[in-house]
Amino acid sequence: MADTDNSRDRGGIHVTNTSGNVTIGDNNTVTSTVNGTQPARDPRQEQLLQAVLRLRADLRGVVATDRTAALDEELSDTADEIEGHGSADAGRLRRLRQALTDAGAVTGILASGVAVGQAVGTLLGG
Repeated sequence: MADTDNSRDRGGIHVTNTSGNVTIGDNNTVTSTVNGTQPARDPRQEQLLQAVLRLRADLRGVVATDRTAALDEELSDTADEIEGHGSADAGRLRRLRQALTDAGAVTGILASGVAVGQAVGTLLGG
């Protein structure tokens, strides 16, 4: 009679003490959820983030143009970078400064636009 006991030890695989995901076999799906704290933010970056969020909200109340749409996209990218990495790098800040300049008078009359410009200037050194 053939042995049909599948509960025997067949030299199985044992995985312990991993700090990541492990999958064994075919047709697996791995989902990774990262829990933890946000990166620490420089207070100047936090100030910029808050000003960026205010300006994005204020831009919803003005007539949209290609330049204000481009500015909103840069603002969104800047917020994402600060929230995801803890800071916006110098290249991002220069692009944001240019988008503020390109949007012109709209950002000059909004207090939030002035605040973003000042925060960017502080971070870029002028």
